[in-house]
Amino acid sequence: MCFPFPQIVNMRRLVSIQTIKSSSLTAQTIFSFHNVIQRGRFSLLVLGLTYLCAACNASEAQSSGKEAGKKRAVPVVVATAAQKTIPVQLSATGTVEAYSTVSVKSQVGGQLTGVYFQQGQNVKKGDLLFKIDSRPLQAALMQANAAKAKDLAQVKQAQANVLKAIAQVNQAKANVVKDKSQATNANVQAQRYSSLLKQGAISKEQSEQYQTTAAAQQATVKADQEGVANAQAAVAAAQADVQNAQAVVLADEAAIDNAKVQLSYTSIYSPIAGRTGSLKLNQGNLVEANATDPLITISQIHPIYVNFSIAQRLLPDIKKYSANNGKLEVDALPPKDAGRPVRGELTFVDSGVNTQTGTIQLKGTFANNDDRLFPGQFVNVVLKLSEEPNAITVPSQAVQSGQKGQFVYVVKPDKTAEMRTITVGDTVENETVIKQGLKPGEQVVIDGQFNLVPGATVQVKPEVGSRGAGGRGAGGGGAGGER
Repeated sequence: MCFPFPQIVNMRRLVSIQTIKSSSLTAQTIFSFHNVIQRGRFSLLVLGLTYLCAACNASEAQSSGKEAGKKRAVPVVVATAAQKTIPVQLSATGTVEAYSTVSVKSQVGGQLTGVYFQQGQNVKKGDLLFKIDSRPLQAALMQANAAKAKDLAQVKQAQANVLKAIAQVNQAKANVVKDKSQATNANVQAQRYSSLLKQGAISKEQSEQYQTTAAAQQATVKADQEGVANAQAAVAAAQADVQNAQAVVLADEAAIDNAKVQLSYTSIYSPIAGRTGSLKLNQGNLVEANATDPLITISQIHPIYVNFSIAQRLLPDIKKYSANNGKLEVDALPPKDAGRPVRGELTFVDSGVNTQTGTIQLKGTFANNDDRLFPGQFVNVVLKLSEEPNAITVPSQAVQSGQKGQFVYVVKPDKTAEMRTITVGDTVENETVIKQGLKPGEQVVIDGQFNLVPGATVQVKPEVGSRGAGGRGAGGGGAGGER
């Protein structure tokens, strides 16, 4: 309400307490204006009435603005709530870990004469990496071969001694046979002459002579038998010498094998297929046998591990879904990587829970054929447990938070906006599962929510980058379509 200037001049006649009460001012303000009128303070009256007009105009403008806000169409982008199968999954941050790591050290000392790879190069199992000066070890091998040749000659000499001793045994046995025959003949002669002595045909001296000859032959036979035993002992000794010489040869062969092994250590080959790290020693340096620092470290990255942890309360879910589905899928995506996640499978669940953090360690194995994962790298990990069929999903940007919880703006068929309280579930990529509050096919606002009030009229506009009416912004199936 505004007052013309002429009427302000005659304010005592035109303004009354009832007129002031008709405005939106308080009782105290009315009383103040009444006092002004009574006292005739014209200038203050003009100022107060000017304020009264401004307040009236602001109130009318605000009231008309709200009405215009509901009537004016607010441009928004919408998407359709879709019903689809959504994976049940867990998200975590993981660390890439080499499948195996080998520290390559030299087992012999010497000068490093050759390096046959570049730092950071992928090598195959059996590739030549280093060469160490082999001349001292080659000389040791030649010396071991010479010792073997010498000891082989000793074996042959010992074998010859055995044959000689055997021949002596045979000679002694022949002597025994000959002397036994002579002893037998001497015994016969002694007995015959003993009979002739009894008959008086010969003298006693002749009979005793034959007795002595028979006894001598018996002693010779006994000596021959002892000679056979001695010869046989000599054969046994010669055979022992052969065995000793052969044992020495075996020791020489072991020394030769050891020299060959030591010589083979001068060429160092890759024990696994993987990627080399930083080179510790360059060509020309002296290498120490079994030094503390390795010459090079090789990490196997095909396949590769991703190590991550989950809360212990989720362990029963892991066991349940593993028993039902077998191997669980694991996706890993490095930060700022625009490609698709690297797909692997869960291969390790630790045997115990970390009591300090209340988490349990898991590992996924990835083929890593495209070399997108590197040891020590941080990655975003998604462990897929199962799938939830017939889930209602909307783009995540449609979900808003208010004093009464989370809500979305639903565009009704009459193109007005309705604030709908919802219950949300998991978020998968850029989609959020709606547990309660939405039905499939309803349209929700994904852009322009901040300009809306409940009941406002909306104007659906296509989303930036969409293709006309067929895009998601026009209510198409972009966000609600099947994967």
